[in-house]
Amino acid sequence: MMFLKVPFAEKDEAKALGARWNGERKSWYVPDGKPTEAFEKWLPPGGADFVPAKAAAAPKAKPASVDSYVGKSVIGKLYQELPHDCNPFEVCPVCAPALASSGWQAAHQDVARLLVGLRG
Repeated sequence: MMFLKVPFAEKDEAKALGARWNGERKSWYVPDGKPTEAFEKWLPPGGADFVPAKAAAAPKAKPASVDSYVGKSVIGKLYQELPHDCNPFEVCPVCAPALASSGWQAAHQDVARLLVGLRG
């Protein structure tokens, strides 16, 4: 993944070329495996190794709920950032230890059992 410095006025152009938005880092990036020649003008001064800092999370008194109409992701108390782009509902040897230690898998299994009980 290569992060870019794309001015707001040029965001549509970068998106049309295949750049994607990383909301956590508030920056556009080129996905892995995509040719980077078309994005040369947006390479930051630090070059391809530039990684923008994560946006600081605003402190909240209670867990945030999100209006589903807006389509934003809901981050709960068991949120676990995965080291790569995989499906947490399928077994992944890289992410399984992180999900198990966070309590995410136990909570997922509890919900699955509850749903089976409601259907049966």
